[in-house]
Amino acid sequence: MLTDIEIARQAEMLPITDIAAQLGIAPEELEPYGHYKAKVTEKLFARTACRPDGKLILVTAVNPTPAGEGKTTVSVGLGQAMSKIGKKTVLALREPSLGPVFGVKGGAAGGGYSQVIPMEDINLHFTGDIHAITAANNLLCALLDNHLQQGNALHIDTRRILFKRCMDMNDRALRNIVVGMGGRMNGVPREDGFQITVASEVMAILCLATDLADLKKRLGRILVAYNTEGAPVYASDLHAEGAMTALLRDALKPNLVQTLEHTPVLIHGGPFANIAHGCNSIRATRLALKLGDYCVTEAGFGSDLGAEKFFDIKCRYGGLKPDCVVLVATVRALKYNGGVERSELTTPDVDALKRGIINLRTHIENMFKYHVPVVVAINRFHTDSEEELQYIADYCKKLGVETSVCEVFAKGGSGGTDLARKVCDTIAMCEEGNDTFRPLYKTELSIARKVETVAKEIYRADGVKFLPAAAKALQEIEDLGYGTLPVCIAKTQYSLSDDPKKLGKPEDFTITVRDVRLSAGAGFVVVLTGDIMTMPGLPKTPAAFAIDCDNDGNIQGLF
Repeated sequence: MLTDIEIARQAEMLPITDIAAQLGIAPEELEPYGHYKAKVTEKLFARTACRPDGKLILVTAVNPTPAGEGKTTVSVGLGQAMSKIGKKTVLALREPSLGPVFGVKGGAAGGGYSQVIPMEDINLHFTGDIHAITAANNLLCALLDNHLQQGNALHIDTRRILFKRCMDMNDRALRNIVVGMGGRMNGVPREDGFQITVASEVMAILCLATDLADLKKRLGRILVAYNTEGAPVYASDLHAEGAMTALLRDALKPNLVQTLEHTPVLIHGGPFANIAHGCNSIRATRLALKLGDYCVTEAGFGSDLGAEKFFDIKCRYGGLKPDCVVLVATVRALKYNGGVERSELTTPDVDALKRGIINLRTHIENMFKYHVPVVVAINRFHTDSEEELQYIADYCKKLGVETSVCEVFAKGGSGGTDLARKVCDTIAMCEEGNDTFRPLYKTELSIARKVETVAKEIYRADGVKFLPAAAKALQEIEDLGYGTLPVCIAKTQYSLSDDPKKLGKPEDFTITVRDVRLSAGAGFVVVLTGDIMTMPGLPKTPAAFAIDCDNDGNIQGLF
């Protein structure tokens, strides 16, 4: 059996100009990065702005196991399958972070015969977007510390600096640090810390900005600190937004690549829906809708995280209306939610499936709350029994939801044509109805009420408990006039609750909020629950152990 990287290497990639030509993109509207990847220019945005939008398909999932359930693989496979049945389709996906690539995943560009290529480039440095975000973020930090060193004219309170440094790697040792040590010439000593780049506000700003002017404006609105009188200090007060924009100028342009079957893909923006909003950029999604009749996009982790933020944050700011949700489920994820140990998930167990399928039902019901039709994609693994697969199909049928068993990992687009047809049929049927998409809450609600709405309606919690520090921060944010922003709740991906051990559909629990942070530039309020960290750590056996490069420059171990 071939590995993902071996399959990718055997693929015959088309020149990126050929992929662009499929979409009517002219050579002068591309900025090639080698032969097989390119950025698209502002000329393309301007030329296609007046075109009608295609149909928007969101791929999300049930709560996963720690091993992941192949949501990106299904997204890529669906895009390929849509092309196979004659639909002009463009994928709009997220850029992989080096943290999980070297931590638990070993790669995040799909799998098997449903991959985006060149997978080695995409999984590693790609076109440098995430590095540019890291540089812009840390430039702001450097300007802040230099301001303190040069006399602190803004009277910044060093105990109330909110903005952190970042890097795109899992490194728990950097969560809390002290900078400025070693004498007067090395800066002002203070507590600081790192978060992973893809969870940074700068990443969110890049994903939500509509153009370069909007990007600069949002960067200037970053709340950096408070001064000694309690007044806010923004990035614009440090004159940082211009230089940050210069660093991000090229990163704001979406990247064009292809699948193994040459379906066009726009990859732009970051992952991590458990600690960030976890969606690709508004610009990439909007452009995909202009270039194709269908756009397949993806939101991170389970629908309680990625899809909720896609609907309540991204769609709200991007003026997007999803036409269908594809909800990815696997036999093993549902058995995991039924209490089966990870090591036993490959053993057929219909009883465990019956216990855990309540998780799937909850996600389906949650998606209906946004008034969007749902199709369940059962991502098939070779260990799944026919009895288990049939049980899921029968269960969903009773809920009035179509299902399709996907074999896109093993068969590529041909393993997803049934799903593609059912998605197209579902969209066509709903066009004749009166259901219209709408977000879960109105932004006029208080921050606490918005958090409570998500917790009760999506997580099915009894309520929300704000710890004293969180309650104080919440009040400060509302006093600054930002109480009408949507909320971005950081929570474990493994459970509907904030406790990763509570599987299935937990009962009798409250969500505990330990901190609330303002991302004024991004345009949302970050709400930290449970033990969630914005700088992950590496596992006991990192994926990095298996990744290598031989003397000829061939990379091994990405999967």
